[in-house]
Amino acid sequence: MFAIVTIAGQQFKVEEGQEIFVHRLEAKAGDSVSFDGVHLTSGDAGVTVGTPNVKGWSVGATVIDHVKGDKVVVFKKKRRKGYRVKNGHRQQFTKIKIDSIAG
Repeated sequence: MFAIVTIAGQQFKVEEGQEIFVHRLEAKAGDSVSFDGVHLTSGDAGVTVGTPNVKGWSVGATVIDHVKGDKVVVFKKKRRKGYRVKNGHRQQFTKIKIDSIAG
């Protein structure tokens, strides 16, 4: 069984037991979180598509850890002008484990 759910503004295809990285959530490690924005479910009973959400369905997950992604280097240069700027960025993610897809 799988579901398509909106988590932190992005849509993910999730299955029970799956571990995914999502944008930073305001929850501590070990907390349980629930997501109600389920757009599609698929299982033994067939496929259910919501308009836009499937009523009564939710996805339960547990926060495992907060981590940072790989560094993205932003380098700007204008030739023959002596202008060089180097910046970096590391996106903050939350690793969650999908516990249940229930409806």
